[in-house]
Amino acid sequence: MNSTPTRSWPHWTLPILVLAGVLLAQALLIFNPGYYSHDELQWAAFAGQHPGWHFRDYLWRDVQSFQYRPLTFSLWLWLSEHLFARPLAFHGLMVALGGLNAAMLAVLLRRWGVTAGAAAGGALVFALGPFAALTHGWVGTLADLIWVGCALAVALLVQRERGGAATWFAVFVLTALALLAKEAGIVIPALMALGWWFLGRERRWLTATVVAALPVAAYLALRVGVLLFSPREAANYGWSLAFIPERWLEYQLYPPIATKMAIAGTLSRGLGDGRVWLAILVWLGTAAVLWRLGPRWFVGWLLAGTAALGPVMILAESANQYGYGYAAATAGVCAAAWPQLRRWGRVVLVVAALLSVWHGVNVMRRMHEVGTIQAVYSPAMAQAVQRAGGKTVRLAIADDGQAWIYQRLSHEIPGYAGVPIGERVKLVAAGEAADYQIQRDGSLKPLR
Repeated sequence: MNSTPTRSWPHWTLPILVLAGVLLAQALLIFNPGYYSHDELQWAAFAGQHPGWHFRDYLWRDVQSFQYRPLTFSLWLWLSEHLFARPLAFHGLMVALGGLNAAMLAVLLRRWGVTAGAAAGGALVFALGPFAALTHGWVGTLADLIWVGCALAVALLVQRERGGAATWFAVFVLTALALLAKEAGIVIPALMALGWWFLGRERRWLTATVVAALPVAAYLALRVGVLLFSPREAANYGWSLAFIPERWLEYQLYPPIATKMAIAGTLSRGLGDGRVWLAILVWLGTAAVLWRLGPRWFVGWLLAGTAALGPVMILAESANQYGYGYAAATAGVCAAAWPQLRRWGRVVLVVAALLSVWHGVNVMRRMHEVGTIQAVYSPAMAQAVQRAGGKTVRLAIADDGQAWIYQRLSHEIPGYAGVPIGERVKLVAAGEAADYQIQRDGSLKPLR
């Protein structure tokens, strides 16, 4: 790592520029008039049914719940209560939180001696890639924004020259907050241990590892049985150690496959998919660049990404938001390596970065498309239910290619805009009797 550079501009300029860059580049997410999935609609309904904070105490008490995320769920309910009816404000907040994470990564890289340009570039590649694009654009991934933000804040605290009791107390609290946001926070001690190994085995990183491990140990003592053996809410939460190789490969190969919306099923077509071969070449090229720079860089890149993924590799299905921490870790290592690379090595990283950002743009465009449809479909669905007078409303989908959108937007929605929904809406197959046909823009065409 380079020595600490002399700053030629105020220390706050870099993070502000990175934050502004994320806000501008992801304006399509901010100006999304609707929402992406059923969980956003569900939690908005819950918040509308029980306004205020008083009913949410159970979120903090029920440590035996499979998804014990009281910090995330409390914030989500509060934000839904106040912002759901103003989606631009809600999405603006989400993208701003993502921009703050990118800004923290840039500052962290700068403190490690990385040039300002490389630090900004690495942070923007992280924030504009496909993992982050979905995470910043989907309110349901608030937990990932929080835990990764906490991990970056811990690293910033540890990287400071001065430390003390206040620093270690903050490390403990931030790790605890990450765990209260999402169980993925258990990887923070492993990331601190990698910092100790990669950054010269400085004592402060070792101390941070031990301090962060304390709340993680307490959390696992209370929760490991629930996480491993409690009934699953969905099949994609099933786990097996046998899943690890395929999950690991999916996270490595997904970023350059610019035409794939979600990471799940990246390897479903095997090596018969030409896009997978392109991704393999990009991955091997990046690996070769880092190995040529030094085996320590290559191993650090592999271990940082793998540590950030941690337990999600045992799950039955990959998800973009699960790769959010992975994207920050791997982009950070590549940005740190950039100043020491020769021209050919930089060309390889630029190609990988451009493919990832292009992929992120495609994900962002699709999320905006779904949000535009939701802004039309959900109100129309609620009006149809209200007019039906208690009868089930049967909906046919005009375009089969959009079926996944309406399946998500109709799944177990308690209500919308004050209209109870529940089981009163049913999507029917082509050829079955239906009351309405869902048009491509989300509007409903009466069939009777």
